[in-house]
Amino acid sequence: MTTIKTAISLQKTLFEQINEIAQELKVSRSRLFVLAIESFIERYKNQRLLENINAAYADSPSSEEEEHSEKMRSKHRHLIEEQW
Repeated sequence: MTTIKTAISLQKTLFEQINEIAQELKVSRSRLFVLAIESFIERYKNQRLLENINAAYADSPSSEEEEHSEKMRSKHRHLIEEQW
């Protein structure tokens, strides 16, 4: 896999926290950034998926569709009862 170096600007206090966590985890700062970005991307994708699922289920059937569904269920029930 190809790696690309990049430079970012951070507040000093954030940089110090990153150093502390990297030392505690016994990983390099670069690795810590990779882990953090991977985690962020995964959460972002999951959030987008959840939003899409919620949007799909937010579309309730119209009263016309509900009425049609009820007629279909009633017809189906009648057909089943005739068979038994």
